[in-house]
Amino acid sequence: MSGYVGILVSDPCLQNQFTQFTSMRRENGKLTLGDLASRISRLKVVGENLSDQETTDFIAALYPNFNDEVDFESFLKVYLKLHAHASSRTGNPAKNSSAFLKAATTTLLHTISESEKASYVAHINNYLAQDGFLNKYLPIDPSSNDLFEIVKDGVLLCKLINVAVPGTIDERAINTKRLLNPWERNENHTLCLNSAKAIGCTVVNIGTQDFIEGRRHLVLGLISQIIKIQLLADLNLKKTPQLVELVDDSKDVEELMSLPPEKILLRWMNFQLNKSSYKKTVTNFSTDVKDAEAYAHLLNVLAPEHSNPSTLAVKDPLQRAKLVLDHADRMGCKRYLTAKNIVDGSPNLNLAFVAHVFQHRNGLSTQTKQISFLETLPDDAQVSREERVFRFWINSLGNSTYIDNVFEDLRNGWILLETLDKVSPGIVNWKVANKPPIKLPFKKVENCNQVVKIGKQLKFSLVNIAGNDIVQGNKKLILAYLWQLMRFNILQLLKNLRCHSHGKEITDVDILRWANTKVSNSGSQSRMDSFKVAHE
Repeated sequence: MSGYVGILVSDPCLQNQFTQFTSMRRENGKLTLGDLASRISRLKVVGENLSDQETTDFIAALYPNFNDEVDFESFLKVYLKLHAHASSRTGNPAKNSSAFLKAATTTLLHTISESEKASYVAHINNYLAQDGFLNKYLPIDPSSNDLFEIVKDGVLLCKLINVAVPGTIDERAINTKRLLNPWERNENHTLCLNSAKAIGCTVVNIGTQDFIEGRRHLVLGLISQIIKIQLLADLNLKKTPQLVELVDDSKDVEELMSLPPEKILLRWMNFQLNKSSYKKTVTNFSTDVKDAEAYAHLLNVLAPEHSNPSTLAVKDPLQRAKLVLDHADRMGCKRYLTAKNIVDGSPNLNLAFVAHVFQHRNGLSTQTKQISFLETLPDDAQVSREERVFRFWINSLGNSTYIDNVFEDLRNGWILLETLDKVSPGIVNWKVANKPPIKLPFKKVENCNQVVKIGKQLKFSLVNIAGNDIVQGNKKLILAYLWQLMRFNILQLLKNLRCHSHGKEITDVDILRWANTKVSNSGSQSRMDSFKVAHE
């Protein structure tokens, strides 16, 4: 492996091919094109459809010098071309060969967008400038790679998560010493990754080592998601009830609540554009806004006092984009992109720009429509706190769908079944489960009945709780079920810790002793005698 520094095989599509490559190379310590011609015939898709001579002739036509040494990328190219050639012989062309090649190239090159990096650095400089610990590192120079050095201890990412969703991380849990030992740094990274999953980030193939090594594409990808969550935070009916203007009745409100924030943002944008002479429908934040015409109409609707007649008159899209950004500046909006980013159709930066415009001036009426459906939103402070805890916990498990509200998003039973399968693998009978989208109500009841049945198997106290209660969104009963499910998960974790305590089972007393010791070491006089009452 030492001869191939810089190749990261994190893509499952490549792992098998990389194993085959290293196996061939290991036979003689290196692999030439001449060796490859004879050894690649062992692979099933090649050997079954091409003779050794046909394989040799095919490679010779591609690379005349058989003494050249083969690296992994060259092996991939030969493999893909042989795969396509062999498949065409059988009449079954390789459907995914181009996608596979694209995946291979992406995995090998790991390119990042300098424009996105500069935009995210500006965002960090703006929102974390007053942080007492980070101010010695800020502002970060967007033209340098300092960002990837600063994130190595995990502190900046934890702080950024708290900016995106305030209160996600208790900042007392972040290790903020100037010099962290490997364990403290690993604690920060683990805290960051678990919290990122909890707020809705997709954390795949990212580990603590990636932060330590400053792998730019992975770090920037995570930062992009955190900032996106912050900018889209107001795109829900709880934060912005005026969004009911976008729909006509309560049935449409329910549909609106089920949409992801990006879709709501698009719907809002088109709602505002309908007030102008713009006749097209914007369906994405890339190709549909490249000419900047939609932006010009949108800003004219939202802030007509700052409009410039020449914006729509100019023919050059780049010049129009510059005038659009000038208009946004006069409105007081931050610049998340340049005129060139608009013309190039950068989806992430365009989305950030529109989301910030929405935050700054959404153009919706201050008089909220009185729709009874809104009354189902959680408003009790205690219920909201519990809902938030359970929502973060469920999202941290890495289910297929991110949930925004446990009372709404769990009603079809599917996410609860996924959560149960995470907590107790194999306990769900997936053969009788109904996968979303589920239109028929009785299918939802079937899922939720299985949820209740499994709860009883796990010895939950489920008196007077039926599957239909979950479908109906009964807050009290849903919270009761989730409390027991989360408790079961924590008890399982504690049982797994027995191997680290010489087989001794972890009890409440052990946890309280550990917690009180930690608090005492921090200099505080607070203590707990039980999980029911806290004493000063």
